[in-house]
Amino acid sequence: MCGIVGYTGSRPAAPILLEGLSKLEYRGYDSAGIAVRDGASLAQVVKATGKLKNLSDKTDGGRALAGGCGIGHTRWATHGEPSQTNAHPHVSGNCSGTGSGPVESAVVGVHNGIIENFDELKAKLLRHGYQFYSATDTEVAVKLVDYYYNKYKIGPVDAINRMMVRVRGSYALAMMFRDYPGEIFAARKDSPMIIGVGEGESYLASDVPAILKYTRSVYYIGNMELARLGPGSVTFYDLNGDEIAKQPTQITWDAEAAEKGGYEHFMIKEIHEQPVAVRDTLASLIRDGRIDLEAAGLTDELLAGVSRAHIVACGSAWHVGMAAQYVLEDMAALPTRVELASEFRYRKLLLEEDALVIVISQSGETADSLAALRAAKAAGVRTLAIVNVVGSTIAREADNVLYTLAGPEIAVATTKAYSAQLAAMYALSVAFARARGRIDAEAEARYIDELNALPDKMAKVLEDKERIQWFAAKYAGAKDIFFIGRGIDYAVSLEGSLKMKEISYIHSEAYAAGELKHGTISLLENGTLVIGVLTQDDLFEKTISNMVECKARGAYLMGLTGYGHYSVEDTADFTVYVPRADQHFMASLAVIPLQLLGYYTSVARGLDVDKPRNLAKSVTVE
Repeated sequence: MCGIVGYTGSRPAAPILLEGLSKLEYRGYDSAGIAVRDGASLAQVVKATGKLKNLSDKTDGGRALAGGCGIGHTRWATHGEPSQTNAHPHVSGNCSGTGSGPVESAVVGVHNGIIENFDELKAKLLRHGYQFYSATDTEVAVKLVDYYYNKYKIGPVDAINRMMVRVRGSYALAMMFRDYPGEIFAARKDSPMIIGVGEGESYLASDVPAILKYTRSVYYIGNMELARLGPGSVTFYDLNGDEIAKQPTQITWDAEAAEKGGYEHFMIKEIHEQPVAVRDTLASLIRDGRIDLEAAGLTDELLAGVSRAHIVACGSAWHVGMAAQYVLEDMAALPTRVELASEFRYRKLLLEEDALVIVISQSGETADSLAALRAAKAAGVRTLAIVNVVGSTIAREADNVLYTLAGPEIAVATTKAYSAQLAAMYALSVAFARARGRIDAEAEARYIDELNALPDKMAKVLEDKERIQWFAAKYAGAKDIFFIGRGIDYAVSLEGSLKMKEISYIHSEAYAAGELKHGTISLLENGTLVIGVLTQDDLFEKTISNMVECKARGAYLMGLTGYGHYSVEDTADFTVYVPRADQHFMASLAVIPLQLLGYYTSVARGLDVDKPRNLAKSVTVE
């Protein structure tokens, strides 16, 4: 959530900042602003509410602002309502109005995250003569840096260091100082930030797409570290102000991967990219006809010694864990518990020494998941991260890492990252089953054949999208939708329901089908859409019975099942079929029609599919 960009070099900064912010729109925002400095002249601050186009129009696409050094921000409101006054950048000087225009302030800054003790710090600054024009915690952080900078007559690095020691919370900060034209200073704690360096130019951003057009060589700022950017140079510091040596990481995916490529929305593009994402992820984990996780440090000996798995995640990644729980327990006989990271981190942890905590996160920066990881490590338990972003905080801090190879995912509603995470969990399950002696070499080979067949079967599902588009248009006006299933199908229902509600704004819920008569069935009215997921052969008849009960109470039924289960049509009013696969892996096929259903329903309702209201791609604060 929120986005930061920065640039210093020989070119005009404002157009680069605006373009970078446009690449971060998927993170969610309600206002935007930029600050640009032209040498030793005053910083020019411009802000706007609403879409980024409003800021672009106010600055003539950035051409109205001169200067080769600047910072920009898209804000998603936490402290203070969405407004031009509360929009970033913020300034350290005592000013009236919105903190916009030419500013003489010593410090100008932007911030992602939450300063938890901002009230306490604000009271301290008020006693020292500071005045505040906004309701944000960011203005407090900027003025606290200014306070240390002026009181102790120290440089920017030392002033920011003092601020970092004093504040509680999470942040990624980028600041410009009046006395240091052409330079940007950055710091982070628990919120993501990357730095890129080119020939005579330097960049910073919350995420790679913002700067990928200009450089592939990026640095990741560590937790509680600072960076000083000049044109074509960057220096890193720890909290003592001592320099830190870092090596850059080369981004391997190309800029086109973060573009729509002729599709109307990123989401539908990424739905179509799922076969490739799954194929690439599996290819990285299968070698010489067997699951090979030794590159991640997961030997058979290590896996055999694990007594229990705790899968910790948020949102769709938690749904991946729900599906994987059934697979791990059935295939590998490994006791598994799936936990919401936001709950796990605040519980009294009862973790066995030989347990494994598996943290799943697309961005590798999810605040609750990162906190859960740290809690598990503090308890002395081994941690495994399944992430999509190389060098992300969760990836760096976990004991072991399995990377998914989904490439950049721009749409807020995850699709291909979810499928790549499922593929990684399937491979991990097979490896556990082998290490625990639950399967022999022949069974492992059979499972691998089934996994390798998934991408082509997923592509086959996508061929049926026109029927789903027709059905979505028919039910785009629905008020309530219920998804039901049992076992793995229940896990798929959870993800299908989330896709529907987050991008179509239709109220939807997912229920274990056997729980319908324990209260839920009272919600059904004539015409209520009930979607039954029925891919598990041994649970098929049970779920059909639950669907019949819904139909008897006036529900309109959609069935989602595998080829061969044609008897569904005797009950359901509309049926979608997917290819058959090993029962453990059917979630990868069943989820795609539900993704398409959510997408086409949102399109039919005329909504912003890629940037649903109130949501952000990466939740980096509590």
